[in-house]
Amino acid sequence: MNEKILANRYRLTEQIGMGGMAIVYKAVDLRTGHNVAVKVLRQEFNEDAEFIGRFQREAEAASKMTHHNIVNLLDVGMDGENRYLVMEYVQGKTLKEVINERGRLSAPLSCQIAIRILSALEHAHRNGIVHRDIKPQNILVHADGHIKVSDFGIARIADSSTLTRGDMVMGSVHYFSPEQARGEAANATSDIYSTGVVLYEMLTGRVPYDGENPVAVAMQHLHAQPTPIQTLAPDVPPSVVRICMKAMEKNPALRYQSARDMAADLRVALDERGERPVNMEDDIPVQQPRPYVRPSAANEGHRKKSRAPANEKNIRHFWNYVSAAVALLVLVGLSFFIYYKIQNLSTTVVLPDFTHMKTEEVRQLLTSRSEYRELDPRFVPVSDPQEEENVITMQSPQAGETVDKKSTIILNYSTGPMKLDMPDLAYKNVEEAKKQLRAMQITNITVNNVVSNEPGVNLVISTEPEANTKIDVKTVSVILNVCGGDVTIPQLTGLPLAEAEKVIYSMDLSLNPRLEYSATMEPAQHGTVAGQSPESGNRVIRQTAVSLKVFSCEDAARKSNLMIRIPEDRLISDTVVKVTIQTKGETQEGDAQSGSNPGPELTVYAEPLGENLTGVVNVPILYPDNRDYYVSYYLDNVLQKTLDSSKPNDDLVEGP
Repeated sequence: MNEKILANRYRLTEQIGMGGMAIVYKAVDLRTGHNVAVKVLRQEFNEDAEFIGRFQREAEAASKMTHHNIVNLLDVGMDGENRYLVMEYVQGKTLKEVINERGRLSAPLSCQIAIRILSALEHAHRNGIVHRDIKPQNILVHADGHIKVSDFGIARIADSSTLTRGDMVMGSVHYFSPEQARGEAANATSDIYSTGVVLYEMLTGRVPYDGENPVAVAMQHLHAQPTPIQTLAPDVPPSVVRICMKAMEKNPALRYQSARDMAADLRVALDERGERPVNMEDDIPVQQPRPYVRPSAANEGHRKKSRAPANEKNIRHFWNYVSAAVALLVLVGLSFFIYYKIQNLSTTVVLPDFTHMKTEEVRQLLTSRSEYRELDPRFVPVSDPQEEENVITMQSPQAGETVDKKSTIILNYSTGPMKLDMPDLAYKNVEEAKKQLRAMQITNITVNNVVSNEPGVNLVISTEPEANTKIDVKTVSVILNVCGGDVTIPQLTGLPLAEAEKVIYSMDLSLNPRLEYSATMEPAQHGTVAGQSPESGNRVIRQTAVSLKVFSCEDAARKSNLMIRIPEDRLISDTVVKVTIQTKGETQEGDAQSGSNPGPELTVYAEPLGENLTGVVNVPILYPDNRDYYVSYYLDNVLQKTLDSSKPNDDLVEGP
């Protein structure tokens, strides 16, 4: 970033954090003079759809919530290529730093911190948000003791100890739940498990599971049991231990099903021990109010002696009543006066429901109504395939809430499905181009080979849609026009089949293995090409398959007799014989595998063997053309032997 002032409003004073996705700065809001925290997406991810989406999800999640235990979102925007979020600045430390400095915390303090974390989670869960990365590093402890939950960057709606995507394992390995370790979706009980792990660490000063690498730690979440809390911290009450271990149950159904339930049990545990609120700075109980002290007997006697005579007391009471009545009338009149003044001079306003309104309709409403004119609307774009563009999908604070007239209102509006620029793929290898598109979550890809030698075989010529046009990655269908080479089909009609094959392969074409046959009475035509497709002279891409029709004359065709010997153990039962012939490809001498161009199949079923058990079946073979073939036979669909037609032997004999 070249300038220290972002969006002409936020003066960045120092870098206070850096993560795998963003850099966090302490800044001064030049409009208000307040300190804020500005999170800026790292420049290398400005065109990465995954990180942009994650950054937007953090903004969306934060904009749904307003809670005293959650770091609040103040602004969202872009400055040039820089995407940023502005959050409230918390002056203090992370809970991890507090634990590292103090070691284990007292049970009452640990419980109260956990209650505040759970309060934040209850608010998030009610708004449909699962944090998925609860850990002490994301719990901020303000200098005055307030607790704030931060970093909703991987909320659902990375350091060496964090496992990330491979949609699908998210969260920090020391704190995530067994279901997250298995790669399953996280839910509200997953956050409760992580809170249980944080409570365990506060009570004992150490994480329940540790290992040499993230995978080892993840496996412990699935199968191991932690060291008992009483072993590490004997002073922790049994009731608190039970709460912590229930939260850390490996089966989600056995955990607390809501943050509210766990917080309620923690409060009961504190009440049972008569624990008072504690101060985060020194664990000293908050000062209690002084007890009431009755007046002394001497003072009471002095008051009795100073009483006035009864008649004077009655007169004084009369005028006291009159004064009180007059004062009441004045007070009522003054109250009505103040009430009407407040109506005109109020500094607060009740927010209307902006959802489902168009952004322009919202702007018009805010400018046309005097009570709304001082509100500071921040329109946050959010990809939403279920809502048309420019419609407000969410607001924070919510409709019906009373806020200061100068408050900032976060308004999420739909941009429709996420739209990105179509990349320029020209001159890239087709496989590299497809890989790049899949990385953008584009799956509907069609390759269209074009007859051309430029820019080179298998290189992309152009795309549909064109480069740099806006596309919806969820619905777009991309066509890659790829250089397929330029080959002119030769004249093959009249050539012997073997010679035609050689010509086809020499020109970087392929032969359609399924030949058609045309009967002829002329022996001289047997095995020559009678027709072809495509026709000669046509320009095609390389490796185009050429289909041939071949003359076949039965009198000139080669014939063989295949002698199949039936094993003795099969003579007493019906045996089905199947014979296939397959084109012999350009394989090395003696190679018994089929060639690359399988030919026609010929299946013969022998009659079931009768009473005259000769144990031999003769099958006549007629080769449809002059090529060599592999001849295979099966008994009851089990391959017995494969023979080479070019090498007659005792089982395959040339003849009529």
